[in-house]
Amino acid sequence: MATTAAPYGARPVGTLSASGSFTGKTRNLPIITTYGTQISNGDFVKVAADGTIAKDTGTTALTAVGIFLGCSYTDPTTKQKTFSNFWPASNAATDAMAYVLDDPFVVFQMQSDEALNTTDRGLNASVVVTAGNTTFGKSKNALDGSTPATTNTLPLRIIDFVDGPKSLPPKGTTASDTYPDVIVKFNAASSGSASNHSYLNATGV
Repeated sequence: MATTAAPYGARPVGTLSASGSFTGKTRNLPIITTYGTQISNGDFVKVAADGTIAKDTGTTALTAVGIFLGCSYTDPTTKQKTFSNFWPASNAATDAMAYVLDDPFVVFQMQSDEALNTTDRGLNASVVVTAGNTTFGKSKNALDGSTPATTNTLPLRIIDFVDGPKSLPPKGTTASDTYPDVIVKFNAASSGSASNHSYLNATGV
């Protein structure tokens, strides 16, 4: 399962908030006409200065409002309402709305771009940002496996390894398989640093 590099961005699996479920925590947020970057399913997105959303390309820090799950818009050519797994770059639709999972306590799965150790559980890590798949619209972002540290500004907190045959470190060892799947969350604000989810920042975006 984790012997091949096949990153898929952020895949929601739960939440640490009181409800225990991320169901119903998706918000419709606007995408500006002709926004020039593809936003893929599983990408982190942020609120831009004009109030619309944009792909969050941060690696060592994020200002994310959540995880992009897809969008809807009226196709400017066919004039038909379209539901898409991703936002096609430079789409001229004037009514585009993104579906964003904006729960700041969402728990999600990501693939690491290299092996980890059991000692990395509980540490913070950076993001590897890559352009998404243009056929299926899936994100190719990954957790940066070279970065786990106690640094409080790093955007992701590693909670656990995915309980699968190839992600957990083999019994009696500390090293995981080549590209382990891990469970992570947005790293919250600590004294003197900003949260990596915009809803938890005292300063507006």
